[in-house]
Amino acid sequence: MDTRTHPARERLVRLREALASAGVHALLVPSADPHLSEYLPGHWQGREWLSGFTGSMGTLVVAADKAALFADSRYWVQAEAELAGSGIELVRIPTGASPMHIEWLARETPRGATVAVDGTVLGLAAAQALRNALDAAGVALRTDADLLEAVWPERPPLPAAPVYEHRPPHATTPRAARLAAVREAMARHGATHHLVSTVDDVAWITNLRGSDVEYNPVFLAHLLVDARGARLFIGAGKVDAALAAALAADGVALVPYGEAAAALAALGAADVLLVDPRRVTLGLRQRVGSGCRVVEATNPSVLLKSRKNDAEAAFVREAMAEDGAAMCEFYAWFEQALGRERITELTVDERLGAARARRAGFVGPSFSTIAGFNANGAMPHYRATPSSHAVIEGDGLLLIDSGGQYLGGTTDITRVWQIGRLSAAMKRDFTLVLKGTMALSRTRFPRGTPGPMLDAIARAPLWAEGIEFGHGTGHGVGYFLAVHEGPQSISKAVPTPDMAMEPGMITSVEPGVYRAGQWGVRIENLVLAVPAATPESTTFGEFLEFETLTLCPIDTRCIERALLREDEVAWLDAYHATVRARLEPRVQGDARAWLLERTRPL
Repeated sequence: MDTRTHPARERLVRLREALASAGVHALLVPSADPHLSEYLPGHWQGREWLSGFTGSMGTLVVAADKAALFADSRYWVQAEAELAGSGIELVRIPTGASPMHIEWLARETPRGATVAVDGTVLGLAAAQALRNALDAAGVALRTDADLLEAVWPERPPLPAAPVYEHRPPHATTPRAARLAAVREAMARHGATHHLVSTVDDVAWITNLRGSDVEYNPVFLAHLLVDARGARLFIGAGKVDAALAAALAADGVALVPYGEAAAALAALGAADVLLVDPRRVTLGLRQRVGSGCRVVEATNPSVLLKSRKNDAEAAFVREAMAEDGAAMCEFYAWFEQALGRERITELTVDERLGAARARRAGFVGPSFSTIAGFNANGAMPHYRATPSSHAVIEGDGLLLIDSGGQYLGGTTDITRVWQIGRLSAAMKRDFTLVLKGTMALSRTRFPRGTPGPMLDAIARAPLWAEGIEFGHGTGHGVGYFLAVHEGPQSISKAVPTPDMAMEPGMITSVEPGVYRAGQWGVRIENLVLAVPAATPESTTFGEFLEFETLTLCPIDTRCIERALLREDEVAWLDAYHATVRARLEPRVQGDARAWLLERTRPL
């Protein structure tokens, strides 16, 4: 790329002119929308448009004389390449939740100057931290304008795709029952009203799905629940007449998307509004009527939807089997074609997606497939593009992280495969990561243990060798919803009460090793927290353990056998026996032969 012609340079010039006209020294551009979503509709991808950085997470700050992008280790290699020549500095942060951009603004902004951010996409909790830091630095904060609007003429419109109903049998709980459960929680907080803005919570409560956000079956809407009904603030034409009537029968009225703020402003002294400060924006919070009392607590639906019921768990197991059968079909083709056909990282994405599309209940991918060969596998969030991708040939490790959205569940799996010959160092890294995956998968722990307390279990085999990875070990997963779901998190995050592990929670287990410029290893399964039968339960209370849900062989050719204990070998052989038993009835021919070969006991 000619660094003098990076698109960001001209866009930053236009933005700085707008900032100067508005009397603003610096603009904060978070990766967020009015629903604080992780994956954004094009209309709110201003950070990507301005900087050229395409990673799913990152924060951009543009000041009058400099600009910086804040990204964690998952994106460092990618960000370096995409920002080259842009005039934007990459600031490496330890985790995605790091407040370093706030510290940077407080340090770099002259006293008496103004920092701006669009309050409609700034989380309430984040706004408080930002305001505190800037107040201490003598810097003003402006949140009343979207300054991108004037400099982004080709800005995409709001999505207009229709909304549809998630129906039984896969929708296992009626909408009325979910609304009733939310109202019970509201009553415990003494709330008369509850605002829900996060799109996966809205979708879960209403049993509705959509396609406004890539890879996530959600739609843009706010939901205001009261003791007798609910108002769904949604774009015109997105709900057809039949669905509108079904919603009305459950007390859900449709209101134009842009009227949510006005509805909050109409709340008065007789009302008590429940909001989640981590899941509502400053802009909406500021519109709440002055006489209304506000109670801050986690959205009740966050915990409710994280605990899958028995019927949902059964459908998830079915989705995992369909997903596993698709992967058998793909990998059988892949191993036969390798060396005979030209296969690239893009081919992997195409062929694996096609195999999934042939399975029952498949709706679409749950995220953009990561197929990284050798050095590309060292970038945790790598994405092959037509202009930049590798041919899979020669020797090394191929990392494939992929997933599907099914009517009965959401899948997310990472496997690493031998290509040609492997070095001893590659096998060692693979085996250490596998030991971490197995260690956490086999763990028993008291019910209610905060997820972050489990994180070190997966890291211990790597730590013992002086190896670390920069991302969390596990994230929650939705039920035909977001592939990243809270409140549970197995990571280095500071534990909070709502991170307690409970029965029915689905979580990923995915330790890794990443050697920049060489290779990456990550082995990921999804697991379900289930009650564990222990002889001491009457004395020490209820314990939980993990049921491994993901069904796909782990490449035993990559293992350094001497590094595994006999109990670890036994676990792996038992896992492969389960994979074989569950998938064999669903595959035939080459796929069946591949399955039988790759699940042979170690």
